[in-house]
Amino acid sequence: MSTKKIFEISVRQVKAARELLGWKQTDLAAASGLSIVTIRRTEAREGDLTGRDETISAIRSALEKAGVEFIEQNGGGPGVRLRKARGK
Repeated sequence: MSTKKIFEISVRQVKAARELLGWKQTDLAAASGLSIVTIRRTEAREGDLTGRDETISAIRSALEKAGVEFIEQNGGGPGVRLRKARGK
């Protein structure tokens, strides 16, 4: 069993990920199964993405399933990018 800790993502990374996908908050709400109120409240904060574990997991999972990769703090700062299309 792996004990690797999943690194935390920030609210700014979530907003940047949405922008890369061309998603509005309503798109993230639909993809994550969360309410628009929850997405708005979550994105109104600064710093690390906080809230219930289930909420954080749903947001992150929806964005990753759509093709977003979250980049850890690695000297250059945290970030996001879109996965490279397979077969291209």
